[in-house]
Amino acid sequence: MRRRATLALVFLLQACVVVPRTTTVYDEDCRIQMRQMVLDVEQVGLLGGCANQGCVALLVGAGVVTAATAVVSGSIAVAGNIVYWFERQGQCNR
Repeated sequence: MRRRATLALVFLLQACVVVPRTTTVYDEDCRIQMRQMVLDVEQVGLLGGCANQGCVALLVGAGVVTAATAVVSGSIAVAGNIVYWFERQGQCNR
């Protein structure tokens, strides 16, 4: 039973990465277009066609990659949003 559940999970799981993306929003208070960074989750592949320890290795690998990209991309987004905040402070005339 446990093996079937694991196999079903493997077929349903998708390999994903987290990536930063810059968007533009309108700031009502300052009346300017400002940029901000957000995080998107992108699918890079489907896990399937593995057996036994191979499935475990794929699941662990996919989990590590997803977590690592979330940490790195999150750090990039925070740094980018700090820069955009300073940029906004220089442009806002209130």
